[in-house]
Amino acid sequence: MTPTQLRAFASVVRLGSVKAAAADLGVTEAAVSLHVGQLRKELGDQLFNRTSSGLAFTPGGLRLASRAVELLGLQDRTVLEVRAAGAGRRLLRLGTTSLFAEYAAPGLIGLFADRARDLDVELSVHRARDFESMLLTRTVDATIGPRPATSDPAVTSTLFLHYQILAVVTPDHPLTRTGQPGTALLRDQTWLLGPSAADDSGVIPAMLHRIGVPEDRQQIFQSHAAAVEEAKRGTGIGLAVSFAVAQDLAAGALARVPGRLLQGQGSWNLSILAGQRATPAAEEMARFVTTPRATQAMLRGRGVTHGRFKPAVHVTLWS
Repeated sequence: MTPTQLRAFASVVRLGSVKAAAADLGVTEAAVSLHVGQLRKELGDQLFNRTSSGLAFTPGGLRLASRAVELLGLQDRTVLEVRAAGAGRRLLRLGTTSLFAEYAAPGLIGLFADRARDLDVELSVHRARDFESMLLTRTVDATIGPRPATSDPAVTSTLFLHYQILAVVTPDHPLTRTGQPGTALLRDQTWLLGPSAADDSGVIPAMLHRIGVPEDRQQIFQSHAAAVEEAKRGTGIGLAVSFAVAQDLAAGALARVPGRLLQGQGSWNLSILAGQRATPAAEEMARFVTTPRATQAMLRGRGVTHGRFKPAVHVTLWS
């Protein structure tokens, strides 16, 4: 197996067709088919079949797809690490949830990276359930999100910030005039959600489960900010971190929907390997993240993109 073959197959899996994968990679469909064919021959597995509804993957094909993402991610990280080492630079690999990555990471990482000009930060988004194993296998140096569910002594966690999730709508939305809406009424609404709603754990999925929101009433956008912007158009209920919508609430662009079911409490924890197993950059982040300056940067960092980080922050998305 070669990286080129794996990248072609991973694109087919991600995009659902050879044609789309070829366009994404900037090669011909014949080239993608050739790479997939070579994998099929080497592994002795069909990997996927074409059906009237799209591609149907074999169990082996699904296993290869998962492993391809891991291998390609490892290759990309290795390139970054070698380049950083060759230039006399340090690299901090930070894994976070999508909620933290969007709302609080820009301010925190921007300020942290500015303090050390020899430091690059690689930020990647993952499911919280994978954090502990990623730390133990040294896939990342530190994670930010919920505290790991288990208590492996090899991992240590530091709580640094609590946050609140609110349900918001336009001020003229009918839900603002009904007092505390019941669950039946809430289940019948259109819910405008960010990518964290697709996770299997976390504050937002727990809120949706508690209310019993049907999947066909959920619209998941590429970002939480996009979901909130859609809520401003009056098309449904948005869920957002309270400090991110504070200005919109104060200006009357949004209104909070009252009710015990429509608020959630969460916390962000930084986890690293315990003792001497932690990298110096991870230990430095663990000390910095609890400082008042770091807290202010996270709360005020809304709207900053990774492209403005100095030095560069490399962002990758994993599932």
